[in-house]
Amino acid sequence: MTSFPSAGDAATADEVRRKRIRIRAWRRGMRELDILVGGFVDARLDTLASAELDELEALLDLPDAELLGWLAGVTPPPPERDTPLLRKIVAFHTHAGPIH
Repeated sequence: MTSFPSAGDAATADEVRRKRIRIRAWRRGMRELDILVGGFVDARLDTLASAELDELEALLDLPDAELLGWLAGVTPPPPERDTPLLRKIVAFHTHAGPIH
């Protein structure tokens, strides 16, 4: 017999996903990225929509040096990575706090 996921199961899965993202954000391998990504995640993770979580997970899969260059403003991101979420992370740190 196959059971269908309940709303509680979806909420639990979402909580687990957010916890994994938080851990990954703070264990990048470069302290600078831990601070940039982890700080944003601590402040905004609970407000991100599912599609933004997908995008954030994709950013966390990128090489450290590449992501750090974009977040620090050293190199521009390629057009396919220049997304509203990436801009939110940059703005969060540029303006020393969350932008609404």
